[in-house]
Amino acid sequence: MRFEGSDIESEKENTWCPGCGNFGLLNSVKQAVSRLEEEGIDREKLMISAGIGCHGKIFDYLNLSGLYSIHGREISTIQGMKFANPDLKVVAFGGDGDAYGEGLAHLIYAARRNADVTMIVHNNGNYALTTGQKSPTSDKGFKGPSTPEGNVDEPINPLKLMLSSGAGFVSRGYSGNIQHLVDLIVEAVKHEGFSLVDVLQPCVTFNDTYELYNDLVETLEEPADNREKAMKLAEEEKKLPIGVFYKEKMPTFNDKNYPDLNPVNDRLNKKERWDRVESIIDDRR
Repeated sequence: MRFEGSDIESEKENTWCPGCGNFGLLNSVKQAVSRLEEEGIDREKLMISAGIGCHGKIFDYLNLSGLYSIHGREISTIQGMKFANPDLKVVAFGGDGDAYGEGLAHLIYAARRNADVTMIVHNNGNYALTTGQKSPTSDKGFKGPSTPEGNVDEPINPLKLMLSSGAGFVSRGYSGNIQHLVDLIVEAVKHEGFSLVDVLQPCVTFNDTYELYNDLVETLEEPADNREKAMKLAEEEKKLPIGVFYKEKMPTFNDKNYPDLNPVNDRLNKKERWDRVESIIDDRR
């Protein structure tokens, strides 16, 4: 696909609810892509994927190449893209139910193997597209169609989960603070290794948290210098810190498997592949 000019947003009609936190996230991504281009990352080398949910519509609204995935599998999709072509920068978008529910195992293993991918999670604390059922990050007591008497479970802490899974870049942003989120996304994409950007994204229809977040959000000055301190920051309840909680440079999954190979560019042509097959068959006769 060729891109003309600086138009990053597509011409698709936007169907998010007015006031949705996804608008702030979309604007942050658009600005982040422009910044990345200015810093030498060609938009044609930036690939995206998304799962199922309100968040997934961002795939339609961005004029970027990629592959629409299914519920919770977008993290697997971009790992495949990166493994096949290490020259790409790959970004996945997921919802809190999508990423921390259906896709949790894929997310953990991406962090463990330090796949060089960026995961941006639209965390609104409910399954909004299907009218507000509780999700893994819904607060205890949250009332929705699946928990009319109130959610009895404690919410998971995705930052602690990723830190304990060995993630090398763990961060949290807020869609109500666009410029800060732009900086986070740019840093996450540029980081070599697995990057999580968990975005506090209010759902005005089923879980309107704007007032709460505006009161509690507090910007971190710098990342913690070890995982233990980052864990304590992630456990903070009186305030909601946003920023980079932890950052560490480690060998990536591609580096550990084939540091000098690009399967897309270095693959054999058709004749060479047939010659290899015939050679194997001849050796076994």
